[in-house]
Amino acid sequence: MERISLSAVNNASNVLKKNHSDTNTPYEAQRNFASVLKESMNKVNETQVSSDDLTTKLVNGEDVELHSVMIASQKASVTMQATLEVRNKIVEAYQEMMRMSI
Repeated sequence: MERISLSAVNNASNVLKKNHSDTNTPYEAQRNFASVLKESMNKVNETQVSSDDLTTKLVNGEDVELHSVMIASQKASVTMQATLEVRNKIVEAYQEMMRMSI
């Protein structure tokens, strides 16, 4: 099992802190949650694209250092794993709420 870097968790935490504000309505809370989710997904996508670009350059024989490609690949892997874990927790919380009786 691969370890997830604490910096990835801290980055996600910083995004949440930055976008956290006192919301008065459910609509505002939904908008804030959606914007945090969208921003996080964009960062994950940027990391994946950067890793793919470096890998492609290495395969094509361009002047790219191997360690840079490996670091970018690991960053992409860690961010994807963290994203999947967050998604799993969100789904788990949703399922728990659906099991609640009113």
